[in-house]
Amino acid sequence: MAAAGGGPSSAGYSGAGGKGASLKDQGNEFFKSGNYLKAAALYTQAIKLEHNNPTLYSNRAAAFLHLVKLNKALADAEMTITLNPQWEKGYFRKGCILEAMEHYDDAIAAFQVALQYNPQSTEVSKKIKRLTQLAREKKRTLEVESIRSSLDMTKFLEPMKSEFSTKFESEEVWKDIFAFLVEVMDSAIKVWHDTGKVDPRVNFLLDKQKTDTDKHAPVVNIDKAFESPHTHNNCFSFLRQYAEESYSSAACLVVPKSVMAYPQVWKGQGSRKWKLGQNDGFFVQFESPLLRKLWFIPSSTEKGQTICRNPEVLDISAHEVLPRIFKEAS
Repeated sequence: MAAAGGGPSSAGYSGAGGKGASLKDQGNEFFKSGNYLKAAALYTQAIKLEHNNPTLYSNRAAAFLHLVKLNKALADAEMTITLNPQWEKGYFRKGCILEAMEHYDDAIAAFQVALQYNPQSTEVSKKIKRLTQLAREKKRTLEVESIRSSLDMTKFLEPMKSEFSTKFESEEVWKDIFAFLVEVMDSAIKVWHDTGKVDPRVNFLLDKQKTDTDKHAPVVNIDKAFESPHTHNNCFSFLRQYAEESYSSAACLVVPKSVMAYPQVWKGQGSRKWKLGQNDGFFVQFESPLLRKLWFIPSSTEKGQTICRNPEVLDISAHEVLPRIFKEAS
């Protein structure tokens, strides 16, 4: 029985010899010199003469693996196993090919069978150990991607629809405002996922008929607002005037925690105490004459990916980022 390895095989079959064996030996020489294409061609010629020789399929599988013709390599590995089910080399070949395909769990299973037939193989044991770790990491990476892609603000905010429908005068109005809030939150999360940051800004829902869009844009940057109490107060005054003059029906602030002195700004106990730890993230504050809401969207980094978690609802009376922008409707 041959030990498992990456090179061409010479055991596993007692064939007719002669020309097939000669072609195999020539193929092995080309394989060893790195000419895998020529090696594969010679193994193919030999297979035509000895189509039941598992060693030839095993060798050609190795050549195809080096040529990154993985589907062909896998087919040859399977044929090797079919022709000699008790030869560990076929399972080793299969495991190496599945590893190259990043099918780590299936590769581990193949290597485990190889180990049953050759328990002394340290090479196979090392492969299993390494791939077990890779499989674990790949699984977590996929979980991280799933968390990132499954953060759907339409679904998250769904329970608020009934509150919107009772607060605003018509179905068309509340649906427009609700869609505006969803769009701003989804967009902020996407930018955060892509770049790990968001700019402090206020998004306004402008009136399509009344707003003079030459004077009023739908987004106002407020990056200086948190430099001092003075700039904070000036920013708030400006935004309140902007909301009125632009005939906006709602606004949505997006502010990264990093530009603010949180949680130190809420040093009081009780409702003003910051309870969300040291997580990075950003605030989303929704403003309208009839309804105000505040969320903190926490963030972490894992597997090199930035992950936003579900928004945490905050008490806006205790943790408002800016005071009320719109005059309260009676």
